[in-house]
Amino acid sequence: MSENVVHLHKPTDPPTPDTAPTVLTVVPDAPPARPVPLWVRSGRAIKTGVTHERTKTVVRATVRHGLYTLNGGRIVARRAWDGRTGARYERLIRAAEAAGNLEAAEEWEERLTRFRAARHHRRMDLLHSPVEAAKGVAVGAGMSVGALVALGIVMAVNTGQAGDVITPLSATIDFIALLIRIVQVVWGPALTIGPFLALLALWSVGRKQHAAPAWALPANVRSGEGEPITPSIVVKALRDLGVPALARAIKEMGDAGASMLGPIRIAGCGVEVDVTLPSGVSTVEVQNRRRKLAENLTRHEHEVFITIPQAARTVRLWIADSGALDEPIGPSPLVTDETLTADYAKGKAPWGQDLRGDAAALSLYQRHLLITGLSNQGKTAALRALALWASLDRRVEFRIADLKGVGDWSMFDGLATILIQGPADEQVIEATEMVEGLVEEMNRRIEARRRDASAVFPPLIGIVDEAQVAFMCPVKDEDGRPYGGSKATSRYFMAVRKVHNQGRAVDVILWEGTQDPTDQNLPKLVREGAHTRASLALGTESQARMALGDKAVDGGAAPHLLRQGLDKGTLVVASDGIEIPAGQASITVRTHYIDDDAAVAITDRAKALRDGVTTLHTVEHKEEHDALADIAAVIGDAPRVRTKDVLARLATRNTDAYGGWSFIDLKRALDGAGAGPYKSDGVMVIGRDRVARALAERNTDGSASASE
Repeated sequence: MSENVVHLHKPTDPPTPDTAPTVLTVVPDAPPARPVPLWVRSGRAIKTGVTHERTKTVVRATVRHGLYTLNGGRIVARRAWDGRTGARYERLIRAAEAAGNLEAAEEWEERLTRFRAARHHRRMDLLHSPVEAAKGVAVGAGMSVGALVALGIVMAVNTGQAGDVITPLSATIDFIALLIRIVQVVWGPALTIGPFLALLALWSVGRKQHAAPAWALPANVRSGEGEPITPSIVVKALRDLGVPALARAIKEMGDAGASMLGPIRIAGCGVEVDVTLPSGVSTVEVQNRRRKLAENLTRHEHEVFITIPQAARTVRLWIADSGALDEPIGPSPLVTDETLTADYAKGKAPWGQDLRGDAAALSLYQRHLLITGLSNQGKTAALRALALWASLDRRVEFRIADLKGVGDWSMFDGLATILIQGPADEQVIEATEMVEGLVEEMNRRIEARRRDASAVFPPLIGIVDEAQVAFMCPVKDEDGRPYGGSKATSRYFMAVRKVHNQGRAVDVILWEGTQDPTDQNLPKLVREGAHTRASLALGTESQARMALGDKAVDGGAAPHLLRQGLDKGTLVVASDGIEIPAGQASITVRTHYIDDDAAVAITDRAKALRDGVTTLHTVEHKEEHDALADIAAVIGDAPRVRTKDVLARLATRNTDAYGGWSFIDLKRALDGAGAGPYKSDGVMVIGRDRVARALAERNTDGSASASE
């Protein structure tokens, strides 16, 4: 195979960039290039032309305006048919029957009967109308001629000219002739232009109704961004939802599908409407198609919320204005109003706004609280906002364990009596002992309430943030009991359960915040012990059920559909402490965000309300005491002492250890040693010899064990 170099410029020409040598490679054995067939080139041209944006625009415009005219004629014909017949009433009757509203069906049937009777009356009148019309024309013409002649006579008398008698009559005839000539001149052009005007009218009707396929509509109409919600839009969205029974029922109803809808009400930054579903369509079928419904309404999924009201076979749709939920809400009243105070028992904490834009306030009175959510969604901020409000009531005592330990609760130093910060096992142990301290205080208050039913106690709120760290802690104490876990041997789990069971009765309350709930890091008994349950964005529906319970999720609560990272601070709340619309099991709240600087300012105001609080950063361990030895000491040399006297002497001897003891505590301590109280002369007493014998036996057993 040879290669030839061919110079295309003249040898005498000086070389320039424009006349630079062109190197051609010649392959003698290669076959000559075959020409491209004409039909191939034509096909490529057609394909290029069809895919060109300008061509697409022309095609869309042609189809759009053609269908505007065609469908406009169909709409006008439909309206004319509805006006002349009872078709509209029949559709409304079918719609009412499909919705199960028999009263409305009867009312429309009665209206149809009246319409038919009136139409029959008009048709019967038409049978007699020609004769009546002829008589009317004859009488009218005669009276008109007579009037004109009378007018002519008056004119003739006035002018003295007899010819003026027919002047009004001839003028009228000339006027009628002029009108006839005008009609003759206009009639031809009108016949030519009239069809075009009619087509223009039909096109206008079709254009107003957007009577063309979506792909052929203009871009601004096709996107539908921010389109206001109307009954027809909601009905179409439901019809195209993919539920066959619903689509068939709406098709039978025709345009009267709007009868399924209640009034569309403005609700905050959106609208709200109740939809009564036809027979054979369940609310679950609509709930499970939330994304498709939102897209049919030209909204994003997070801008449509579906809840279940009290009425049977009804769903309540809340549809946000496009983009409204991405706008932040205003600052918290705790920040804007420095004179704001709190009342734990009667007041409500300003937490944020509901989807309607109304203020959402939560009552904290005697309600255990649980807030869950994925990491970095605003859980601590939502929990801290409630604590900041409660801190403005000087009666409230806080004991806080922050198992994240990055300073989110540092502003409560000098306000909380206990503040534990850190994620290590040492902090988990101290958090467990803190909750066990709540149990001890709860038992002391319960015993005091037994002695005095009118006893009132200041609120005590224990807060454990990142509680999943405590539940997952594998460390065991010296007796082999684990601090974490969800079994009866778990110290943290059992302490939480005890506070949940009886704490609220004596105003000992526990709040917990936890991430990513599972059965391992948030046991079922702990979840169900909270009176107020709230959740930020979660990953799955099963986690939503763990966070809020089956009832709330079945009623439409869907924290798993919140957008991670975009819906920070938005949570779904199930509680009787917040106002929830009738028939719903939960409410969605967009919480106010209070930053660290504002939180410090609020806690400074709270500290000013108090005389001064010493904050412990570790749980103090009470001094160990020997109950049996102390009982023997307070009995002294007496052979027996009444139990109530022993309790009084013990409380005097060590108030911290025995101040809250009851007869049951005393009996438990003695029965365990085999020196239980007994009756003497009708009163319960404790025998000195029994206690001394129990002490001797215990010391002997202890020595033997030690020698072994």
